[in-house]
Amino acid sequence: MICLETERLILRDYREDDFDGYYRLKADAKTMYYLQDIQLFTKEEAYEDFRKVLDDMSASGRKFYFLHIELKDSHEQVGSIGYTVMDDTPVGKIVHAGYFIYPEFWGKGYTTEAFRRVLKYAFSENSVYRVSTGCLAENAGSERVMQKCGLIKEAEHIDYEWHDGKMKTRLEYRLLKREWEQANTEAR
Repeated sequence: MICLETERLILRDYREDDFDGYYRLKADAKTMYYLQDIQLFTKEEAYEDFRKVLDDMSASGRKFYFLHIELKDSHEQVGSIGYTVMDDTPVGKIVHAGYFIYPEFWGKGYTTEAFRRVLKYAFSENSVYRVSTGCLAENAGSERVMQKCGLIKEAEHIDYEWHDGKMKTRLEYRLLKREWEQANTEAR
């Protein structure tokens, strides 16, 4: 079971008793505005999704490393963060990262704090070679998290994605293990 800590947060694998919080989070329209393709609408579909998450955690070829985020002091749910393994190559895992955080926690540094810890886990403990992620260009807060965590912009896809009734530009970011190691060596 994964359980990571930061100064203010606990990031951990989901447990059976997290279902209600998982459903509330993934059904919240404002939280999931930029992730409408994985938003949940009924308890039934949420339960099916949640079961997949729990079952995958014990699988030998685990694919989903999304963690429940909570405040250390109050244990209040902040959101979810992590990555999906897209490929497992001889040099390491290729993963796609993401996060969805309740709006009341936006702009307080929680997502950056959590993402930095997830990157450390990925590169130093979980044989990850490459992390990729992205966001719509209008989602400046999400892009800023990527930048503050040292990710490198790889692409800007103009009018790439249909979202909320119009075509929108998508930004793609990446971080390789050697880039993460170099940045963390320089920071010491």
